[in-house]
Amino acid sequence: MRWSRYFIPTLKEDPAEAEVVSHRLLLRAGMVRRLTSGIYTYLPAGWRSLLKISEIIRREMTRYHAVELLMPAVQPGDLWKETGRWEAYGKELLRFRDRHDRDYCIGPTHEEVITDLVRREISSYRQLPLNLYQIQTKFRDEIRPRFGLMRGREFIMKDAYSFDRDEAGAAQSYEWMHKAYVSIFEKLGLRFRAVEADTGAIGGSLSHEFMVLADTGEDVIATCSQCDFAANLEKAEVECQGPDCPECSLPPEQVFTPGMHTVSQVAGYLNVPQRKVLKTLLYDADGRSVAALVRGDRELNEVKLKNVLGAQSLELASKEQVEKWTGAGLGFAGPVGLRVDRMVADLELRLETDWITGANVEDAHLMHVDLKRDSRINGYHDLRSITREDPCPRCAGTIRMTKGIEVGHIFRLGTKYSRSMHALFLDEQGVEQPMIMGCYGIGVSRVLAACIEQNHDDHGIIFTPAVAPFETVIIALNPRDELVQKNARDIYSRLIAHGVDVLLDDRDERPGFKFKDCDLVGFPLQIVVGARGIKNKVVEVKERHSGQRHELPLEDFWTGFQKVRQRVREHFGLTSG
Repeated sequence: MRWSRYFIPTLKEDPAEAEVVSHRLLLRAGMVRRLTSGIYTYLPAGWRSLLKISEIIRREMTRYHAVELLMPAVQPGDLWKETGRWEAYGKELLRFRDRHDRDYCIGPTHEEVITDLVRREISSYRQLPLNLYQIQTKFRDEIRPRFGLMRGREFIMKDAYSFDRDEAGAAQSYEWMHKAYVSIFEKLGLRFRAVEADTGAIGGSLSHEFMVLADTGEDVIATCSQCDFAANLEKAEVECQGPDCPECSLPPEQVFTPGMHTVSQVAGYLNVPQRKVLKTLLYDADGRSVAALVRGDRELNEVKLKNVLGAQSLELASKEQVEKWTGAGLGFAGPVGLRVDRMVADLELRLETDWITGANVEDAHLMHVDLKRDSRINGYHDLRSITREDPCPRCAGTIRMTKGIEVGHIFRLGTKYSRSMHALFLDEQGVEQPMIMGCYGIGVSRVLAACIEQNHDDHGIIFTPAVAPFETVIIALNPRDELVQKNARDIYSRLIAHGVDVLLDDRDERPGFKFKDCDLVGFPLQIVVGARGIKNKVVEVKERHSGQRHELPLEDFWTGFQKVRQRVREHFGLTSG
């Protein structure tokens, strides 16, 4: 392909709409353009990268026994009503009605559709196991789409669904998909980590997220320095052991705390450490009032709280609800005498006493509170986020925190969907059984953005060879010099013959302009063909990731190029051509 006949509309300035590195560089490198909020057109270079990512996914899915199909983007609401998700999924589900006044939605995921297909076609244990997948456009009506392809409304996703006849088979399917994902991200040349994760709205009993490691990532990952424990912050459990503390020897005492609404304000006013002040956080959980208690220097983990409550929806209480439940304004809630339907406390609150809490009275707090004596706690649970100071829940080793970008998620669904939708089969004894399901997703367009977040510098993108729209670019410095053009074309033809994915930059532009464009777009290898080099019978090859330059003799160019190419591939963990 020649650049002069291709379409890569690069930009010299940062677009005002760009919020994160990948968004800025995807726009500047001419890979995407915004159509409307959270919806993008993939330009030729961006689409070419997405096709490469998709092809690697397809190869590995096939290797691990998955079969490709394509399901409709438009889904009937009746299927979602069978599983109860029509009401539960939330406003992210884009619903509409057709001319016959029937409910439909644009698919954000396809559990209902695939289960409906399989229940119609599979009836015997002899037809199982089965794993079907697709690569397709999805739509989720995000309230605040942002960060370009990282959190758009329309996106490309690979989703697979496994169907097994027993738990052993389901465990094997899950393991195969775990191996497939590891292989996919290795072959893409990305640094990643598989971590334990919450199952969320999809449901199920077990899940892992695949995180591309990047300093700009939205997600925090907790890992152990001594074992293979890794979990996202929502999932990472906190180890909390020790005997319950004895009862506080002092009775509760109300103290005046005028205008002290926050933990730091109360601790400073009373001259105590923040860890002695309790946070009493009030929520509306499926229409019921709930109080959750954690130490003042801790962060409540709302995902853990939601799971403990078994709640479909969880919202912080409004100002009016707080006043109704406590009799006071914001910032003075406490567990003593609190009128809520349920009150839960973090596990570590069993180990200490003599707390300072809100008094449920305006401008007042209570000192010397003993939770067991003075309040009605409905249970102690792991409710807070893990910290670096906590021991590893597996081996008591040291916890480390890193940042990542979620690009894949696998789930053990069990029979959540097959039971509600009656996806049944006859076992060896002729007895009807629900199929045991798994669900496995990769955000294909998100992988492209995550690759850029992980690999970039001040000059632009540094693509891995597996993801780059072209692995190699040939820069003809003097496009009107026939000898330069001839040698550039000869090298281009030789690389094409050897199966190298190459773009010939034959544009009639200044050398500096071309160098900047090639750095911006992020081609892993740049071959520079100029009159001076031709005169000396050499060409220059530059490694984009390191900036290192190599002079290769024209006579034996292919041998030298192979060595440089392999160096680059090895840098990204790619060991074969």
